[in-house]
Amino acid sequence: MDRKSINKWFDRAFYVLGLLATLIGLAVLVALLLDVLSDGLGSLGWQFLTSYPSRRPQEAGILSAWVGTVWIMVLTGLLAIPVGIMAAIHMEEYSKKNWLTNLIEINIANLAGVPSIIYGLLGLGLFVRAMQLDRSIIAGAATLAILVMPIVIMSAREALRAIPSSIREASYALGATKWQIIRHQVIPAAMPGIMTGIILAMSRAVGETAPLITIGALTYVAFLPTSPISSEFPFFSIQGLFDPFTALPIQIFNWVSRPQKGFHADAAGGIIVLLIITFTMNGLAVWIRHRYQKKIRW
Repeated sequence: MDRKSINKWFDRAFYVLGLLATLIGLAVLVALLLDVLSDGLGSLGWQFLTSYPSRRPQEAGILSAWVGTVWIMVLTGLLAIPVGIMAAIHMEEYSKKNWLTNLIEINIANLAGVPSIIYGLLGLGLFVRAMQLDRSIIAGAATLAILVMPIVIMSAREALRAIPSSIREASYALGATKWQIIRHQVIPAAMPGIMTGIILAMSRAVGETAPLITIGALTYVAFLPTSPISSEFPFFSIQGLFDPFTALPIQIFNWVSRPQKGFHADAAGGIIVLLIITFTMNGLAVWIRHRYQKKIRW
């Protein structure tokens, strides 16, 4: 057998192995989804979505949990996404390449692989105790923002680095300043890649349980955070940021640890709601990414 035939055989073997690995992963995913749907669809309903947790599984709901998750995800995005993108722009477009920037890059890459429980301990020591934010929504959101920020920074840097230098050079030739080039050319062209990183970061944040448990998020909450809309002047309140909270991953973890089968069905229903929230966020991000892709003209 000549070398060309051997290479073709290796190509076909690699194709088959890759296809088998993909099919096995999809089969496991489908099996998990079917199992969750079969257990949790019976629990879903308006009462389940609008009721507070209860000691009786047939009366338990996830109102405080899914509202807390929405609060946490919105605040995490507001904290992590702008800071992460600005850090990536500074590191990629403005900072000089020296030992300090290399050290920062290495540490950011290392932070992306740190276990989430470590970030929970950091949030407990920094936000809960040192800054005296207690076990509030803002403390949980800040902890998750630090957790996912390295992912946002790394993906944004890769997206910015992928933009051809010819675009920058052509803009300089037309008399544009550095910020005008970044604002009107580089960022719009890199936005699809940036949005991909944001999808990955927020998808990780929405399912994290260990950091929230570490900072002391409650497992039983029979109230909602204070609404940001107030009936009195100035018609806006930030009190909700400092209220105690729970989240869907914590509520699911609490129900799974119960011995009653009814709570296991409620946990499956909570997983379905969590998946819906995750798919909604991802779908919105994909739609934004697709819009930017349509505007790009090389």
